[in-house]
Amino acid sequence: MRKGKVYYKDIMAGIITETDDGEFLFQYNAQYVKDHRTEFVTFTMPVREKAYVDKRLFPFFEGLIPEGWLLDIATKNWKINPNDRMGLLLACCQNCIGAVSVIPISEEDEE
Repeated sequence: MRKGKVYYKDIMAGIITETDDGEFLFQYNAQYVKDHRTEFVTFTMPVREKAYVDKRLFPFFEGLIPEGWLLDIATKNWKINPNDRMGLLLACCQNCIGAVSVIPISEEDEE
């Protein structure tokens, strides 16, 4: 299971997870839901308590992953399969242009 903290304007908004079954979940942080009801990460995923679940990486997060020559550089330097979308999201999207960033959560961070 791989996870990343999703930040919106430097505030921890939620967690994105790829389960061992290959499902993707995005769950807003409870405090974020309470304090930032109108500041969603993307318009397609309004702030709510219930997790978003899908069989594919959500289109918004897919859009954060580099394309073209920049994707080629990332896949070669980090030796990530271009089809490993969660791996690319966690490796490449820590300092995205814009308001959203995704920081990997290691197993040690969870303990």
